[in-house]
Amino acid sequence: QVQLVESGGGLVQAGGSLRLSCAASTRTFSTYTMGWFRQAPGKEREFVATISWIGGNTYYADSVKGRFTISRDNAKNTVYLQLNSLKPEDTAVYYCAAAPYGPTRYRENKSYGYWGQGTQVTVSS
Repeated sequence: QVQLVESGGGLVQAGGSLRLSCAASTRTFSTYTMGWFRQAPGKEREFVATISWIGGNTYYADSVKGRFTISRDNAKNTVYLQLNSLKPEDTAVYYCAAAPYGPTRYRENKSYGYWGQGTQVTVSS
């Protein structure tokens, strides 16, 4: 069982930055592919970014590419999401997710078996 706890959300003006963190309670963190998803009011949860368990390969949704950066620190069992140049449309609850090893369909919610409780990001215009 893996527990994930996100932090770092908040209210920021458009153009600003935030860094989200997700701490995992597992000794085998390095064997999990980690992802970030978000869900805006009235919308489905959508893929934001993922980082693989081996090689640290990263993939992003087109809507955040060049603005967001996902990274991980296996020594701290933590994955990060740096959010830069934020836009009002980035407003959502951001969720951290974990999947053992490397899911092939990393953009899909169902590929991840463990989820955090979410952290709210609100971007004002």
